[in-house]
Amino acid sequence: MSRLKSAVAKDRANDVFVLHGLGGSGKTAVASAVFKHATTESGRLGLWVNASDQTSLRAGMLAVAADRGAHEGELMAARNGLRAAADLVWDRLDQSAQPWLLVLDNADDPAILRDGAWLRTSPRGTVLVTTRQAATYWWPAAQLLHVGVLPRDEAAQVLCDLAPQAGTAEEAAAVADRLGRLPLALTLAGGFLAHQVIEPWSMAEYDRHLSSRRDLIELLDQGAGADSSDSRHLASSTWQISLENLVNQGLPEAVTLLQLLSCWSSESLPLPLLSGVEVGQELPKDRVELALRGLLDHSLTELVTIGQRCVRTHGVLLHSVARSVPVDRQDLLALSASKLLIAKIPELPERGKPEPQAGLLAPHALALLRRVSAWPGVRQTAAEAAFEAALRLVITQHRGGDYASALSLAREAAELGEVRLGEDHILVLRIRQRVGKAVDRLGRLEEAADLHRQVLADLERVCGVDSPDTLTSCLHLSRPLTWLGHTAEAVGLMHRTVSGRVAHLGRWHPLTLEAMACLLELPPGPELEIEAGAGPALVSDCLRELGAHHPITLSAELNCAHALFNTGQPDEALPRARRAVAQHESRYGAEYPITLAARSLLGSALSAVGQNDEAIEQTGLVVNGRERILGPTHPWTVIAKQKLANYRQIAGQE
Repeated sequence: MSRLKSAVAKDRANDVFVLHGLGGSGKTAVASAVFKHATTESGRLGLWVNASDQTSLRAGMLAVAADRGAHEGELMAARNGLRAAADLVWDRLDQSAQPWLLVLDNADDPAILRDGAWLRTSPRGTVLVTTRQAATYWWPAAQLLHVGVLPRDEAAQVLCDLAPQAGTAEEAAAVADRLGRLPLALTLAGGFLAHQVIEPWSMAEYDRHLSSRRDLIELLDQGAGADSSDSRHLASSTWQISLENLVNQGLPEAVTLLQLLSCWSSESLPLPLLSGVEVGQELPKDRVELALRGLLDHSLTELVTIGQRCVRTHGVLLHSVARSVPVDRQDLLALSASKLLIAKIPELPERGKPEPQAGLLAPHALALLRRVSAWPGVRQTAAEAAFEAALRLVITQHRGGDYASALSLAREAAELGEVRLGEDHILVLRIRQRVGKAVDRLGRLEEAADLHRQVLADLERVCGVDSPDTLTSCLHLSRPLTWLGHTAEAVGLMHRTVSGRVAHLGRWHPLTLEAMACLLELPPGPELEIEAGAGPALVSDCLRELGAHHPITLSAELNCAHALFNTGQPDEALPRARRAVAQHESRYGAEYPITLAARSLLGSALSAVGQNDEAIEQTGLVVNGRERILGPTHPWTVIAKQKLANYRQIAGQE
């Protein structure tokens, strides 16, 4: 704003400024503020012209010429085409005795300005244009200024000013956040709250209604009041102007691309996701680049960089577009969006290696699930593809060590899946398995055991007692049971898994070897005494069948060291523990949870053989790593702190 105010200061002229941005971003409001400043504080004459269409522009500019002294004969000649109308207007503007500010508002089709050379500079004034068209080639002599959403505090203040009795500033900020701080949406929300009569809502109630309604656009438009006849003042229709312009410019594919984007979230979307876009005949591959450029030029989306190049589209715009997608096009769009996500998520993600795109894709996977649940035209295949994408992403987050994010996505996906696909659908059951695994890794063992029991019972009922998914749930349940001290039950589940996998997959299948390795992770006791002797042979089997660097081989080596240590053989466990630490750190990194578990075992073995100084060093690394990754109150962190204190006490006694 300070830059624009200085542009209308004394002796400033020959400037053209272009305010560009998404429809509803407040460009006209900014121009109005500059207009007021220029006319009341800078001594300028204010001239305002509606440039939304050729007729309005021509009439408005000729009115400017009349205001600046054009004679009726000159105006008549311009109206009749006997004289170039733009030449007359700018001749009079150039001769104006008083400096001026000319605002050309809503110039969303710049071709109208170019035809007839309506946009020029003058030594007597400054021109300010508002437009949705951001392409620089339309504005060769202008200074472009982007108008985006409001800062949080200012957005909240807009609501408080419009509806001062409706709630606190913090409640207003929450509503503003939900609306993406878009000025049009804030104005509509404030108008609604200010004019309710029978049962007025508070801002907190309005926020709850926004979050619970599938069609928040309909609620927003109720705040338009007397402006409801002007499409620019409605969230349901303001962007239709830009879409119609794109179609008129020969880019109907841009509309299809925006409909595809409406399947996802308003968060930053990695550009590589769009590299394989093809939506039937409406959006062929060779037109995607042009379609995206069209959306960018019309301020319907924007490029941002968050570690990588992304596009970001406002949430209110996406809601508005999604609600207008014809039912017979919803399935194709949803299926295309699902396939594009699946193509960017590894089917078998590497453990310990965070996928850089996982965090960026998570909100889009969740938004897609909500969209396929809300759109009546989405068929089963497309819905299943969306939930498959979400499941893959949950596994990717989990194996990258981001258990909290995996849990958050899995829980909401499971809730949506139960409604959209049914409680007994295999994808829903698999997502519920991941909920239990994430809860387990976060240290909530009793909750994890309950979750795994429930999904195991459902899998036994739906898929059978020996199905691969059922056996996997047996193994999942055995883990928290082991930590909770229910060793006999855990061992029974592990053996059930081993037997089932041997029967279905064979003795040397990786999943069979994985289940066998779990039997070596038992706590000290008679059950482990029985199983521990098989450890060295199992490691040899894994080396032969899978190779030295396979994740299951690494787990077998670590669990074998664990079994040797817990059966009173620390000397035999120590070299295996050292190898396990080195192998896990090399493959997964020093602070991956399983690497820290291996280092914790190494500390225990070192202390048991009398190498207490190194035991303190290794366990100190475990404490530091777990505090950073899991937090100071996680059960594994607490156990590591207790071990470190014990080792230090022993060292003090020595």
